[in-house]
Amino acid sequence: MGQMEFTRTAEPHNVPLLVERIKEGDREAFVEITRLYQKKVYLLAYSYLRNNEDALDIVQETFLRLYQKVNMFHTEKNFQTWLLQIAKNLCIDYYRKNYSRNKDYRSDKDVEEVNVAARNDENSHSFSDIKRVFAECLDRLTEKQHMIFVMKHYNNLEYKEIAQILRISVGTVKSLHFKAVQNLRALMTPYMGEQT
Repeated sequence: MGQMEFTRTAEPHNVPLLVERIKEGDREAFVEITRLYQKKVYLLAYSYLRNNEDALDIVQETFLRLYQKVNMFHTEKNFQTWLLQIAKNLCIDYYRKNYSRNKDYRSDKDVEEVNVAARNDENSHSFSDIKRVFAECLDRLTEKQHMIFVMKHYNNLEYKEIAQILRISVGTVKSLHFKAVQNLRALMTPYMGEQT
């Protein structure tokens, strides 16, 4: 599997129409939905598994499941939440099958490298150092804090959407997000003091 190319597009208002077209067997509608949501699914999978190849496998499996289960989706529900719920469940299953509890796995690249463009100016060295330190600090968060932070700041999900995907209360999401931000600040402070 190779690199995944992402296009930046706004979420369309015609998602229910696209879903209905998929239900009728329209392949172009399926391709359009995939194009619109593949980045969000990838970021969720990568934040959970922290491995590019595994995340790409989850993206493929998520859209396969979408195609298989599209008739179960009700258009009055939020499509993105429904799709990311599928991806989250696949991540959990994949993790249980492929990662032992004691196995120390490391990512092949940081979450930030997926979403942050490299800078080609005189400060690029210090920028990459900050990205590296931030990624290390992000990896030191608890699993739920890490996932919620990534879902909030990289997938741009609302607290309510995160709560629905993780099946926890909005208050718990807010609390875990607050703790994640506080922990990141505490972890980053010593490194930021060294920057000139």
